[in-house]
Amino acid sequence: MGRFILGRLAFLVPTLVLVIVISTFLMKAAPGSPFAAEKEADPAIQKQIEKKWGEDKSSWGWLKAYFAGLLKGDLGPSYKVQGKTVKELLAPALPVSLCLGLLALMIAVGIGLPAGMFAGLRQNTTLDYGSMLIALVGVSLPTFVLGTGLLWLFVFQMDALPVGGWGTLEQLILPAITLALPFAAYIARLARAGVLEVVHEDYIKTARAKGLPPSEVVLKHLIRGAVLPVVSYLGPAAASILTGGFVVEKLFRIPGMGSYFVASAINRDYFLVLGTVIVYVTLLTVFNLIVDISYAMIDPRMREHG
Repeated sequence: MGRFILGRLAFLVPTLVLVIVISTFLMKAAPGSPFAAEKEADPAIQKQIEKKWGEDKSSWGWLKAYFAGLLKGDLGPSYKVQGKTVKELLAPALPVSLCLGLLALMIAVGIGLPAGMFAGLRQNTTLDYGSMLIALVGVSLPTFVLGTGLLWLFVFQMDALPVGGWGTLEQLILPAITLALPFAAYIARLARAGVLEVVHEDYIKTARAKGLPPSEVVLKHLIRGAVLPVVSYLGPAAASILTGGFVVEKLFRIPGMGSYFVASAINRDYFLVLGTVIVYVTLLTVFNLIVDISYAMIDPRMREHG
């Protein structure tokens, strides 16, 4: 297991390098310039601006300079937020998104896993059809519609929660639920599929034939096989949910990373784009590693295979 973990961590570095190279060439290939303005500037001034920020270099030259700074821990300056570096912008935003994301992830698993398992254990019943219908709506409903509906109900009708912002637990509840529900719906569907896949396995039949109580069969035997599809999904889901959602953060005025993912691309803020890409790819790789380890702990066959 230790060799496996070290191998996956070593894989992180070339993955990051490859993603940065591809992202840079795609940005450079896109038409336009990060310094373009509505009023055309003097060509001499434009060249001086581009030289100052290294935009007069080729893609490979720009990458060479970027990697040189990256090795020193420098993510570069922001083109659009004058006087701020990428590190200064992302450092306060990342903990906000992580806090919101962790709460949303716990809500998603806490709702989706039990709902899916109960639906699978009560296949073709009203509970099964009803829960899967709700899950389908949850997957299909856009977050801005869901968030707006929650705001209308809990803020404007019931006056039970604040409209948004950051700093208190009450302000976290609505954005966390809005962010969590689509993931909870998908987890419910995966958990149901996992239950239906293992419920007729021989080891489950053997456990029931031994006279074990239904609760013990579920908790000690069935749940291990049922959660495997959910565990596989949690890697990319956790990376997505922890980096926040642009719509959710804008809707509830959350000062997280979500806005940077979109704003940096629209503004062609190259350094900020690559900074957010590095954070996302690192989170994705780390959570996939955690998923692989969890998978091996849950399923002994994976340990034997490894």
